[in-house]
Amino acid sequence: MGIGELIKSADWKNEKHVPVIDIPESVIPGTAFDVTITVGKEIPHPNTIEHHIKWFDLYVKYDDGQLLVHLGHIELTPVTTQSRAVLSIKLEKSGTLIATSYCNIHGLWESSKKVDF
Repeated sequence: MGIGELIKSADWKNEKHVPVIDIPESVIPGTAFDVTITVGKEIPHPNTIEHHIKWFDLYVKYDDGQLLVHLGHIELTPVTTQSRAVLSIKLEKSGTLIATSYCNIHGLWESSKKVDF
């Protein structure tokens, strides 16, 4: 069994574990822009010691490449931090952003968002 078989995805409007990726409507190549990752955007996710989001990761898969490029990792703590993070990134070419989040009870989740220039 590979890790890919364990990663879950769903419509974030109906599932509180999916990391939602928000970016500006217009992105300019080579210019920094903010990427906001939120878990529980429509349906709040619990944030207790017993049940919480541990971390987010953000990657990009460029349209003309085969490799996944790791852009950032955010560690969260229960109770005091919220399941939301903002990263400032700069892309030179079009690709797909992929976010993963880890719930200490329900495991690994992912979503993606296309970035076109």
